[in-house]
Amino acid sequence: MADVSLKDIYKSFYKNEVIHGISCDIHDGEFIVILGPSGCGKSTVLRMIAGLEVITQGEIAIDGKIVNKLEPADRDIAMVFQNYALYPHMNVFKNMAYGLKIRKMPKAEIEKRVQNAAKILELSDFLDRKPRELSGGQRQRVAMGRCIVREPKVFLFDEPLSNLDTKLRVQMRLELRNLHEELGITSIFVTHDQVEAMTLGDRLIVMNDGYTEQIGTPLEVYERPDTRFVAGFIGSPAMNFFSVRLSADGDRVELSRTDSLPLPNVSLSEFAGKEIILGIRPEHFEIAKEGSGSMQIKVDHVENLGADTLVHGHVGEDNTFLTLRLPDIHHFKKGTVLPLLIPPEKLHLFDKKSGNRIED
Repeated sequence: MADVSLKDIYKSFYKNEVIHGISCDIHDGEFIVILGPSGCGKSTVLRMIAGLEVITQGEIAIDGKIVNKLEPADRDIAMVFQNYALYPHMNVFKNMAYGLKIRKMPKAEIEKRVQNAAKILELSDFLDRKPRELSGGQRQRVAMGRCIVREPKVFLFDEPLSNLDTKLRVQMRLELRNLHEELGITSIFVTHDQVEAMTLGDRLIVMNDGYTEQIGTPLEVYERPDTRFVAGFIGSPAMNFFSVRLSADGDRVELSRTDSLPLPNVSLSEFAGKEIILGIRPEHFEIAKEGSGSMQIKVDHVENLGADTLVHGHVGEDNTFLTLRLPDIHHFKKGTVLPLLIPPEKLHLFDKKSGNRIED
């Protein structure tokens, strides 16, 4: 096991800078998830750690040793790819053993490591099968087994579950988390799927357009997003945003000419009278008694999901689109007007220009 340190990592392609000063200290045995939309640079960061991409500027250290100029084979890492990358003509045993064989490891040691990995991954009954005889989940296990037998210092996962169906992805997430807890090897996992990130990661690195937007635990990122981008990217359905104005005293949010919300135990005098962005998660609205709500939504569409209900509609003088997530099943007709309560402690405030969180 080892820690991994990224210090001001930059990457340019033909003078076009795509990674802009990424820094993070990843602790020994930690499971880090790099999360962001397609094209944000997360896989490029992973490939730089692996040595598959040359960094333009900065330092990468593994177990205290700077590895900028080391070849991938000399970094003591193991990488699991999206497409499994198995040899189709070899059976499971030979696929898992191949890396050890080319390192001229003794046959007895190879046998021992492959059998141990197969037991951990529940592949002992499939060692004689070819990849074409396996399911997608089993193939992904073989790819992970090939990494486990090497006993590396660091695991790197490049969207390894994206080719699997929904049910299998849930199962593989659980297996990955159990595997990490059993082996305790430092792991870096790239994904665009926030559910994978929230359930797998000890900490998240949320990226956007080559920049780090926030680094924190899943709950920190969900409960206190540092930027409007993070607030909108984490959570399903996405956070609702409103352009509002703070009161002259900076202690209330003015939703309309007549409606306002108090801020909990805080006065933002610096932003008094200014327009800001108000964010509210769909699950944090409550249906109020008639006449007692902070705002009203006119229902456009209802999605009953069984365990909960999504309500889509419009609110306010500017007809802002809004989504609610309500527990249990609800049947609201189109055009129904619902009064809503918004707990002040669930408000998220962002600077309109920079998108950064306004500290409360």
